[in-house]
Amino acid sequence: MGDKEADEAEHRVYIGSFTSSGGRGITTAALDPETGALTELSTTDALADPSYLVEGVHIGVVYAVSERGEGAVGAFIADGRGLRPLGAPVPVGGAGPTHLAEAWPWLLTAHYTSGGVGAVAITEDGSLAGPAQVLRHHGSGPDPERQEGPHAHQVLHDPSGRWVLSVDLGADSVRVCALDDDTGTLRPHSETALTPGNGPRHLVFHPDEEVAYVVNELRPLLTVCRWDAEAGRLEPVGEVPLVAEGGSEASSGAARAYPSAAAVALDGRFLWVAVRGADVLATLSLADGSDKPRLTGAVDCGGHWPRDLAIDLYRNRLYAANERSGDVTWFDVDPETGQPRRAGSLPVPAATCVLIQCCDRDMRGARPGTSGAGPTHA
Repeated sequence: MGDKEADEAEHRVYIGSFTSSGGRGITTAALDPETGALTELSTTDALADPSYLVEGVHIGVVYAVSERGEGAVGAFIADGRGLRPLGAPVPVGGAGPTHLAEAWPWLLTAHYTSGGVGAVAITEDGSLAGPAQVLRHHGSGPDPERQEGPHAHQVLHDPSGRWVLSVDLGADSVRVCALDDDTGTLRPHSETALTPGNGPRHLVFHPDEEVAYVVNELRPLLTVCRWDAEAGRLEPVGEVPLVAEGGSEASSGAARAYPSAAAVALDGRFLWVAVRGADVLATLSLADGSDKPRLTGAVDCGGHWPRDLAIDLYRNRLYAANERSGDVTWFDVDPETGQPRRAGSLPVPAATCVLIQCCDRDMRGARPGTSGAGPTHA
């Protein structure tokens, strides 16, 4: 591979989409490091409904979850201007998986419909092998339509790499487990109950590794938590609104707000949250302390229904996957105020997530969980 080809390969973005809603599967795009612009290179529909993607420790390997009734995960490897399958998809042992994370030598999955988390083995070449190890969740919440049972929406490692956290929208809780590296067994360690009816969906850590932010879907609130890595425990310490007063429910024609995903600046000064319905990116300042986020503004997401939010850590740009308008919009960020400014967009039907390839070889094998380690994914 020549120098030019190698440089281009280091600036790739992978975009997942719902093939059942007109999406083309996984789109590979080139990222211009100077402008942040995306240019489509290729697509592959080798896996149905690849709604979430992560980068593996193997160079060029990308994993995708198939959000179907009988969920599966697939491995892909970079090949020229796109991705090609690396082995056959592997069942996850759960229904409607929405999220995944690598914890070498295991790929972890969160199962929304059936309520639980699982682990699939990663082989030496980066491909996947079953059967999956599964831990079922239990519990429910006060919303009879969305919380009739457990609905695990996210799974991730904590920054120390010692614990696996799973965020359960249906049970209004975050579970902490220990992962057996030899067997893939997830052993429950602790569970943190959050406000009933909030519907927690997504969690990100501050770079100080002592504070975590939980994005709630059913109420537009951010739950601020203290994280004790030594004890493996999460402690809620407060809640912060993600929309201006009066913007959480449909009134005067305003749409109800459904927050989806968050990203933290590498220097820890700002936090951004994508809010569907309201269709905005909310900016929160962390100048008062990592445990004291303060809502400072919101800008239009550039489309409709921002399902995912990714950050280019090295250049402080944001990328929103707008599912219902079918596009990925990118934003430059004001370094003083943290406010995003729309810079462009790429049409991607039924876009669900954005994965910006990690260019730092030393960071590639780091445990995901903080905004400063691993692939730059929300």
